[in-house]
Amino acid sequence: MSDTIEQQCLSKGVKLTEQRRIIAKVISESKSAYGESDHPDVDELYSRVSKVDPKISIATVYRTVKLFEEAGILTKHDFKGGKARYEAMIESHHDHLIDIKSGEIIEFVDEEIEELQKKVAKKYGYKLVDHKLELYGVKVNSKDE
Repeated sequence: MSDTIEQQCLSKGVKLTEQRRIIAKVISESKSAYGESDHPDVDELYSRVSKVDPKISIATVYRTVKLFEEAGILTKHDFKGGKARYEAMIESHHDHLIDIKSGEIIEFVDEEIEELQKKVAKKYGYKLVDHKLELYGVKVNSKDE
């Protein structure tokens, strides 16, 4: 990650109170602390943030996440399962493979898929400017394939 969420906030003019600064730090460190597949929901963020500062309310976490999302600092994912999950926009482009049994989220980049998406857009007379790919599956044993 080249920038922290805190740096993104400053560059986009988002005022950082001490509570917002703590929330930004917790989100910035989530992948290194909890693994590359970490895409926390607000309840998970609140649990993590309250360990740093128990005075921060869940309402403050909700408002801050919404503010960061509106500023283009966080991206919201509505993966199947009901709860919105978040990750920093400062990460490079990637797609997601979600295990519908375990909830594990695998981030990946596949150049063949990237090229195929451009080819499909071109076929229909479009230039691809953005996309989001979410694949849902279940882990199989090699003997089950």
